[in-house]
Amino acid sequence: MNRANTAGEVSRRDPELATWLLRSRRELDESLASQGRVAVPAASSPEAEALRRFRSFAASCLLRGERTAPSLDGLKLDDERLSALLTAWCDAARALAGPDRQLAVETALRPLAVHFCAALRGSQTSRRRRGAPRTGRRAVRAAIDRIADAFLAVDPDTGRIVDANPAAGALLGVQRDALLERDLAGFLADADAEEWAAQIDAVSEGGEPARFRASLRDGGGLRIPLDVQVTRHATHGRTLALVVARPAVGPA
Repeated sequence: MNRANTAGEVSRRDPELATWLLRSRRELDESLASQGRVAVPAASSPEAEALRRFRSFAASCLLRGERTAPSLDGLKLDDERLSALLTAWCDAARALAGPDRQLAVETALRPLAVHFCAALRGSQTSRRRRGAPRTGRRAVRAAIDRIADAFLAVDPDTGRIVDANPAAGALLGVQRDALLERDLAGFLADADAEEWAAQIDAVSEGGEPARFRASLRDGGGLRIPLDVQVTRHATHGRTLALVVARPAVGPA
């Protein structure tokens, strides 16, 4: 496994470690529980959501080889509690990795945990300065912004992205707002372009939700294998393909 330097910058890509983090969720929870330092968060708790966000953030950084902006929208957690939780989780990952990989895991994850906590502090400070959010913001919009999986709403007629969440921006290495009105084709790996088009067309024309394995390319050209779900959403005479994607783990 490749290492990260102490300044918090991921020095090079480590897709092996990224895949291991995503594939070992249950084992990591068990390792965290065995330490007895912090309780394993309940599935619906803010702490569990923070761990999901951090795991996705860390995997995205290690897949890409550079630090991306974490998805923090709607995340509210005491800074000391989050720091203690991520420290314990990183220790659990180090223990689970075994003696041959402990140093590489710790060196990669510690700076990312520090950056994640600092980014959350900055996000919460910014929210306090802005005051309460406008009441017109829909709860569903806030929920989509909070999920750790990438979300894209695609116009099947034009192929353009009409909505996205911060996690999609992090996955693709661009700001969320920069995705809007971009052509999805610009992020498609050549080998998977036909698969994407066929699945989106079939679902948009009234088919059942589709699940498949395919890839996207981020802003730097890195190919990212994904597990994808596409569903149809029709409203006010307009049909959209709603795409939810996460880095692929295990066999297709």
